[in-house]
Amino acid sequence: MTKKEIVARGKRVLRIEKDALGETEKRLGEGFARAVEAIARSNGRVIVTGVGKSGLVGRKIAATFTSTGTPATFLHPADSVHGDLGIVGASDVALLISKSGESEEVLHLLDHLKRLGVCTIALTSSVTSTLGRHSDIALDGWVKEEACPHDLAPTTSTTVALALGDALAIALLEEKGFNADDFARLHPGGAIGRRLLTRVADVMVTDRLPVLGKKATMREAVVLLAERRGIAIVTDKKGKVEGVITTGDLTRLMEHEENVFPISVSQVMNRTPKVAQADELGSAVVFRMETHGIIAMPVLSPTGEIAGVIHLHDLMRAGVV
Repeated sequence: MTKKEIVARGKRVLRIEKDALGETEKRLGEGFARAVEAIARSNGRVIVTGVGKSGLVGRKIAATFTSTGTPATFLHPADSVHGDLGIVGASDVALLISKSGESEEVLHLLDHLKRLGVCTIALTSSVTSTLGRHSDIALDGWVKEEACPHDLAPTTSTTVALALGDALAIALLEEKGFNADDFARLHPGGAIGRRLLTRVADVMVTDRLPVLGKKATMREAVVLLAERRGIAIVTDKKGKVEGVITTGDLTRLMEHEENVFPISVSQVMNRTPKVAQADELGSAVVFRMETHGIIAMPVLSPTGEIAGVIHLHDLMRAGVV
């Protein structure tokens, strides 16, 4: 095959799967709402099960549930009949995944789950299959074709199943009011944890602050801008922030003033600067910095006095960016 032909085949796969997701969206209805409500009402966990590729999809769905505030675990159907069924309680909800809806292992487990009084949700390409008909709720994961040219390898069907799992997890997240702080508590490590747990107070500079009085001149401001990473903060005698001068302000001033040194800082400063609070998330400050094109902010105390300075570089070193 030529490179062009290879790319064309890749695009064909993506097109087939995209179209299948569109069709799934159109068919999504009351069964989905009932599934979300059943899981939200449950006092137990979501038991996710499936074999083969459906089992791999199930493991990912269980992990997504757990990380978004819905406790879940994966149970392999074969292991369930050798003691692992003991993890299932009557207050749990089971999500059984099978493309055909006729998987012998999954149907065998379904019988045991129903005897235990567990609410069962089928995720299948055939809602009229044995699994679909005998589960309490059936989610329609039907696909017209697999992306495999032989219509054999699970591709489109697994993509749709994964997407429906994501849809369940996020709908549950919103139903429960699961917020960013909740998410941070479940993700204390790695980039997600740093972004959601790092607060301004953790990284702000509090010593040798670039502070000037209102009577200072731009000569003093230029020194601070050079020494303190591009920001000079003008305060009153009580430490209340009156304004901010940045290297950008200095550059604009120099474009039309030959001698900037004698000019009062009060003539140049931005009197309505963007500021940060010590207890807010670093990620929120990064968003404001990116939105307004600034790299440093004064940090205010609860009563409005200068408490520190937060710089984009500090947030980057902390892994917030």
